[in-house]
Amino acid sequence: MSDATQSLSLDRAPADFAPAEAMLFLVLQGDELQAPSLRIRLGGLTSLAIGRGEAQETREDGASLRLSLPDAKVSTTHCALVPSAEGLRLEDKSSKNGSFVNGREVKSALLADGDVIELGRTFLVYRQRCSARTGEPRVVRASSDAAALGLTSLVPALAVELQKLRDVSRSSVPVIVHGETGTGKELIAAGVHAHSGRSGPFVAVNCGSLQPDLLAAELFGHKKGAFSGAVEERPGLVRAADRGTLFLDEIADLPPAGQSALLRVLQEGEVLPLGSTKPIKVDVRIVAATHRDLEQLVAKELFRADLLARLQGFTLRLPPLRERLTDLGLLVAGILRRRLPDQFQRVRLGNLATRALLASAWPLNVRELEKALLAAVALSKDGSVELFALPSSVREPPAPRDQLGKSPDLEEKLRALLLKHQGNVTAVAAELGKDRVQIRRWMKKLGMDAQAFRDDPEPT
Repeated sequence: MSDATQSLSLDRAPADFAPAEAMLFLVLQGDELQAPSLRIRLGGLTSLAIGRGEAQETREDGASLRLSLPDAKVSTTHCALVPSAEGLRLEDKSSKNGSFVNGREVKSALLADGDVIELGRTFLVYRQRCSARTGEPRVVRASSDAAALGLTSLVPALAVELQKLRDVSRSSVPVIVHGETGTGKELIAAGVHAHSGRSGPFVAVNCGSLQPDLLAAELFGHKKGAFSGAVEERPGLVRAADRGTLFLDEIADLPPAGQSALLRVLQEGEVLPLGSTKPIKVDVRIVAATHRDLEQLVAKELFRADLLARLQGFTLRLPPLRERLTDLGLLVAGILRRRLPDQFQRVRLGNLATRALLASAWPLNVRELEKALLAAVALSKDGSVELFALPSSVREPPAPRDQLGKSPDLEEKLRALLLKHQGNVTAVAAELGKDRVQIRRWMKKLGMDAQAFRDDPEPT
């Protein structure tokens, strides 16, 4: 499996990445959703001062850095992040509206991995150990144009893969996007089409919804009278995407007959409508998506190996939303620009609503986020989305089943698993069937440090 198909997370670094260090992510500004998101490498800094400025900018002075925010609720000198013997500490500088960590106002607080920092209407996330590509600048801003198309990320490893995808978008290379249901695979496909410069349309097809007896006619069209009920000629979905992009969602669900016919399209660049003897040339760029392992399906002879070989031009593994919450601002902006282009400029997120969005585990991924946002905007007549407008599943998520105190052997079990997986929190979470955030919460309460369980200094 190629590097691009591996699960991408902040805890796993490709070979060409620098050693892990602390990072700060500016996720979003609730009253200005168009404001750029950014990430800052904190390694080597003696302090990071944060305060109000006329524009979002950073200014480095030796080992010190200042982040200016165009947020009216932020004080001129609001707070500072300062390394200490215990770790990175946030110090409030007598700000007018206070500094908050995980929704609680603090004067001074030792930051833990994943903590959400709230300053005025601006939300930031602290990550204790992240890796970025070697030679990357200290401050990286996400492109607002790409954000609208879903092809950008602040997650370093994912950002690299999405840049590669943008680079191949203008070619005819087919693309496969792997990911859990609802991770935004169609957003990626639409972004590829928008970057491609192709003059034809973007046509999305759910392969699982194609009826086997009508599959050929739906995909490749038919001549008038080709079968009972064919009262007129139809071009079919493939020809409808001529000179454009054909998005085949859940490609693994395509029946065998459809797989064979699609292979002909990819090999010959032509379709044969039902009832016709003359093939028709087509120029179609294919983007396929699936939540299943196609290579395993090939091994079980449930998917054609020759078709997979034709589809594997570029492969992307899209992480679930819970693993890329630092991209929440980019995703919110992209969804609203795409789905509510006429209203996007006036949409605002209240602080309590933003806290809830960042606290949710999003089990149904980007699809759940999209539905929650669209419903909330519809309920917010003036465009200001407050907590009450969010679905109850987001507004009042089930309390985590914290087993501390209920399971006396949890500490022993957690320690054993951390040793087994050499401090890999993601692997421990998978074995316990828990969210990674919950594992880190337990570790923090028990005073455990993942690094202490590793044989080497690099993150795993």
